[in-house]
Amino acid sequence: MADNNFESGGAPARGREWERELLEKLAFEALKEQRARRRWNIFFRCATLLVILTGLWLAMFRAAPDDEVVGPHTALIDIDGTIESGTSGAAENVVPALNRAYADETAVGIILRINSPGGSPVQAGIINDEINRLRKEYPKKPLYVVVDEICASGGYYIAAAADKIFVNKASIVGSIGVLMEGFGFTGLMEKIGVERRLMTAGENKGFMDPFSPQSEKQKDFAQEMLDEVHRQFIDVVRQGRGSRLKETPETFSGLFWSGSKAVEIGLADGFGTVDTVAREELKAEDVVDYTQREGLSERLLKKFGGAVGTAAAQAIWSHAYGPAMR
Repeated sequence: MADNNFESGGAPARGREWERELLEKLAFEALKEQRARRRWNIFFRCATLLVILTGLWLAMFRAAPDDEVVGPHTALIDIDGTIESGTSGAAENVVPALNRAYADETAVGIILRINSPGGSPVQAGIINDEINRLRKEYPKKPLYVVVDEICASGGYYIAAAADKIFVNKASIVGSIGVLMEGFGFTGLMEKIGVERRLMTAGENKGFMDPFSPQSEKQKDFAQEMLDEVHRQFIDVVRQGRGSRLKETPETFSGLFWSGSKAVEIGLADGFGTVDTVAREELKAEDVVDYTQREGLSERLLKKFGGAVGTAAAQAIWSHAYGPAMR
């Protein structure tokens, strides 16, 4: 009888011991995993901090072109791609490069090489204004534009401020006009039975909302704004080109022309490349790039700083709702 009690009481005891050991093992493994995660979190935070500090150090101590160049040379600045905030063609990148090139006494002249379909009238206007200011401050230092594949709309807005514009015979030049684009989904919404619920304070606050109907008053307002920006564009071209411009009713219609036709109608002055203009016009064959380019440090800083989302939001707004030169 005693033996039976021992057996019947021993089995549960051994079962409880086995459960306790299993729980201890599970708790130990969970603790190990938690410690490992904590170590990796600390590692990634330290790595991120190191990348940011390295980027800041590189950005502060990166040498400028005028620290590296000795002797007379031609300063080159590239505008490649769409001209809008956050790109290489933005005023925040082009204007500092222009100032460095003009201030460098060993730079005998400046070539602005443009390959752009256009973009923001604001960014193009800032660059145009800065070129005009610098040309007055440094009257003996010429600035020439060399067109690569295309110099249209906002790109030409900038080019108009140059002393001379050189193109290739097959370059695309012109498109002196302004547009505002977007989409309207009201008809589709009615067909599929979707109701738009937009609440605003101010009768025009929902202006250009793609899911709401657009009134004639709003269309007229948008057209008036576009016409105003277009007039500003026309004034810039007339002021920059002067008597060289052979104006016709189509000049400011938004059409674009080949490089050879652009020379014929006064939108450009001749044919040339960076090398030929540096050699024949500026008499300084040594070409030094002053373009302010985004380096690895800046890209990493933007990535970890969350600037990508901001730039995307700005791009959506400027493409869909803001006036554009392209």
